[in-house]
Formats: sequence, C-alpha cells, structure tokens
Amino acid sequence: MAGEKVGLREVEQVEILSLSDNYNDLVSMDSSHIVTRALPVKDLQVRGSVLAEHGFSALVRTVVEDGSHELLFDFGLSPVAVPYNLEQMGVDLSRVEAAVLSHGHMDHFGALIPVISSLPMKPLPLYVHPSAFKENRYLKVGEVRVMFPPADRDAWERAGAEIRESPGPALLAGDTMLFLGEIERLTDFEKGMPNAYCESGGEERWDPIEEDTAMVMNLRGKGLVVLSGCAHSGIVNTVAYARKITGVDRVHVIMGGFHLTGPAFEPIIAKTIEGLRSFDPDYVVPTHCTGRKAVMAFEQAMPEKFILNMAGTRLTFRA
Repeated sequence: MAGEKVGLREVEQVEILSLSDNYNDLVSMDSSHIVTRALPVKDLQVRGSVLAEHGFSALVRTVVEDGSHELLFDFGLSPVAVPYNLEQMGVDLSRVEAAVLSHGHMDHFGALIPVISSLPMKPLPLYVHPSAFKENRYLKVGEVRVMFPPADRDAWERAGAEIRESPGPALLAGDTMLFLGEIERLTDFEKGMPNAYCESGGEERWDPIEEDTAMVMNLRGKGLVVLSGCAHSGIVNTVAYARKITGVDRVHVIMGGFHLTGPAFEPIIAKTIEGLRSFDPDYVVPTHCTGRKAVMAFEQAMPEKFILNMAGTRLTFRA
C-alpha cells in the first residue's frame, strides 16, 4: 500500500451503537440530536437494564444514497453482556454483513461465539490481523504471569465465522468502512503496554500487540470517523494513520478505547490530549479502557467536543 490511498466512500450518516462498554447510567437524561441513551421500557415500565462490563462492542451502520451497511466491531468481555444487551434493546442483527476484531484480547472477543452463532448470515466474514491468534499471551505482575485466554480460531469457525486475515487496510461494507490494519507507530510517547508479554518457541518476549487496529468511516463534508478498540498502537498514531491511508485530513469524530488507565499510562494523558487537539476533531468520545482520570481530563480540556459514552448509547453523526 506504499504511497497508495484507499477509495473509502463518503457516507451520509454514521451510527455507532455501543453493545458493550465499561459504564452505564440509566437516568442520565442527556440524549440529544447525536446521543440516544438506552432505557429498556416495555408497557411504560422499566423492564431491566443494559449491562456494563470491562469490554467493548459496537454495531456500526453507514448510510449512503443507495442504501445502508451494518458491521459488528468487537464482542465485549463476557459471553453474557452483549447478547443480553441486544435482547434488552431489541436490536436486529439480520442486516449485519461482516464483523471486525480489533485485536486478540478477551475483552473484545468474549461474546463472539454466541453472537455469531445467533446470526442468520453464516458464514459471516470476520476480519482480523493474523497476530490476533498469538498464543501464550499474558501480563506480568511482578513475577506472576496473568494469562490471557487465546483467540480460538477453530471454535469461531464452528460458530459460523469465516476468518479473513488482513495485516493491512481492507475496505468493507460497500467500501463505506475501512479496517485499518496494522498501524504505524510514530509518536515518541505511545509505547504500548509495558507489562504485556507472549511466549513463542519457549522464549518470552514483550508483546507489542501489533494487530491493534480501528475502523474508519468518511462522513460527507465533515471528515473521518475513527473508532478504535483499545488503541494499543496509540490513539494519536491511529488517527494519523487513518488520515494517511485515506488521504482525508479532516477529522469529525475520534472514538474508542484510548488505553490511558493505570499508572503506566496516566503520565501520557496530557500529551495524548495535545495530540488529539492537533487534529481539531469535532467530537471526542473516549470509551472502555481510556480510564476515569483520562476521561475527566478530556472533558475538562475539550468540553465542547466531549461526549460521554455508555453501554447502550447510540451515536448518530449526519452529513
């Protein structure tokens, strides 16, 4: 792809429905022309809730002049939350054309099997970077290894996934969505997870989580909508690479997990805010692993651009 730009189509509308996120508040009452909060009501009574968990999943929909396209992006942590939330919100997945896995960590593929098993369209194309299938991944906490469940290719295929490995960019959904592929890492402060490791051939090595990726859409007249999973590649790197690959400089929305939680990442919150400000986005929507301190810092630094996301929230961006 050296020097080439992908032909990402402009769209009239982008909708992102968060099927899983770390936070929920049923009585926030702050819906707007962009934000629609979930409140499961039947027969004028609240009947249940929407579950929040340490994971992320979204249903992404684009609208163009000749129709619409839908795609699943990640599947949360547990096998329970996303299927439950789909039922509570009455979400119809019959129009889903494909799915994308941002990276091979369990808080993004937890409900993959029950969700794909329930879909009418099978096999369902599942786009993923080859490195998502690394084995023996873990976090080092002192001398203790905290193991990650592996991405189970065979089980996913039995559930109905048609796995399509793509290390580079791939156009999906009628060329209205872009799987960004492996992201260039150019900033001097976005260095990945320092305690993430994997073992191959009996040898321990640091895990750069190089498969980490994002989805990109191009809203007519307003610019890119960038949706990350965890941004282990760095959210500033992610947006810069999206601009490079699409040839579109204007950025409308930066959304997703920015992975700024915990003592290893809190020192780069200010630099990340500065980096995202340099893109002059219209909206910034931190989710999932961004962390409480970072979310508050974004709201304080960019109050007119900040949107608080929740499990069950639908965001609608129109041209």
